Amino acid sequence: MTKLVLAAGGTFAAMGTFSSAASAMNNLYYGFQTEQFEYRLGDENEKLFVWGADAFVGTDEVKLRWQGEGERDLDADIYEGLENRLVVQTPISDFFDAKAGVRLDTPEGADRWYGTVGVMGLAPQWFEVDADLFVSEIGDASARLDVEYEALLTNYLILTPSFEINAAFSEDREIEVGKGLSSAEFGLRLSYDLIDRAIVPYVGVAYERKFGDTADFAKHDGEDYEATYLVTGLRVMF
Repeated sequence: MTKLVLAAGGTFAAMGTFSSAASAMNNLYYGFQTEQFEYRLGDENEKLFVWGADAFVGTDEVKLRWQGEGERDLDADIYEGLENRLVVQTPISDFFDAKAGVRLDTPEGADRWYGTVGVMGLAPQWFEVDADLFVSEIGDASARLDVEYEALLTNYLILTPSFEINAAFSEDREIEVGKGLSSAEFGLRLSYDLIDRAIVPYVGVAYERKFGDTADFAKHDGEDYEATYLVTGLRVMF
């Protein structure tokens, strides 16, 4: 789940802790974090390396943001997924930003370009939300919703439930995505704040499942349509 820093009235309402630097001359801010940087061991002994990272540069009014994520099968030595997004982001309220840009997927198989629009911010009860609509180069539309919540057990120990849901408005057989709800991931991670939210190791579990025709495509290829993983990883922010 990608977190952000929101500008409102010349101050920052921070979701997560992005350490940023400002230039006194032009109020330019920047930041980087790896929200996920983890090793996964599956219920059938699958071994994956998964990451999600986020960087931005800009001002209170507009930022250029890169969002990237990937999943590599360590046994087969192939990418199961590799995604990069470059968006322009601007505040639309005290707690939400709008964003628009492009996305490129380059996993094994066909590459896909997408146009993307979305919102990201802090919903009531302090849920962090990232919602996106994508339209591919061949005209197929899809949507994604990420939601995450941080529960402070102590000042340093944090329990983070999260979920991600993907849906497609049309079928794209070339990348084996069916129409309707296509996939979901649910996670629960327990982290410990080592150094002021800048270095945060964690352990947890993650559950992935494909649905409908997307699950059928996976079964046809002899792949699992659901899996449960033990995860261990590190969040780094600066």
